[in-house]
Amino acid sequence: MFVVALDSETVWLRPPVPTDIDEICAVCEHRSIAEWTTLPAPYTRKDAERFVRYSAPRGWADRSPTWTLRESSDGPVVGMIGLIGRDATAGAIGYFLSPAARSRGLMTAAVRLVCDFAFRSDGMAMERIDWRAFVGNQRSAAVARRVGFRFEGVQRAGLVQRGVRRDTWMAGLLADDPRRPVDGWPVTGGSA
Repeated sequence: MFVVALDSETVWLRPPVPTDIDEICAVCEHRSIAEWTTLPAPYTRKDAERFVRYSAPRGWADRSPTWTLRESSDGPVVGMIGLIGRDATAGAIGYFLSPAARSRGLMTAAVRLVCDFAFRSDGMAMERIDWRAFVGNQRSAAVARRVGFRFEGVQRAGLVQRGVRRDTWMAGLLADDPRRPVDGWPVTGGSA
C-alpha cells in the first residue's frame, strides 16, 4: 500500500517517523489514554521506538495505516489514528488524543478524513469500517457518533486490555452512510 498524508483546515495526519518518537511517547503516557486503550502501561520510549520503526511501517505494508495527528503541518503530535485492515473491503478504526487537545473537534475531523480516504476508490476502497471501544468510553463514542457510525451493540469480553477481558461497544460505518450524528447510542454514567 502507498503511504499518504491527509489534512484539512484543522488537522494534519502524517505517518509516524523517528523524529516523532518522543512526542508519541509523551502523548501515550497520559493516564486517560492508558485507561481506554490496549497500549502498554506505563508506555515507554522503547514502546514508541518499536511502534515507529517496526509496527507502523508493517501496518502500512499490510493495509493497516497509522497517522500522527497534529494541529498544524509542523506542530507537535497530539494524537494518533489508524485503521486495521480486516479484509479487502473492511477495516477497524482506532484513535486517541492528548487531554490538552480534546474538546475542539480535532478527532472528529481526523476520523472524517481517515474514513473518507478509506472509502475512496483511489484510497483503500473499503465498504465498511468498524469501531470498538471499552464500555464507558463516552469521548470515543461521541466522535464515532458525530461521524455517522451506527451503534451495533455490546460485545461481552470483547477485547483484552493488559491481560483482562473487558466488554466493548461496537459500531459500524458503511461507505454510503450519511456522515452526520446518528441516534441509538448508549448513555452511561461513566466518564471518558
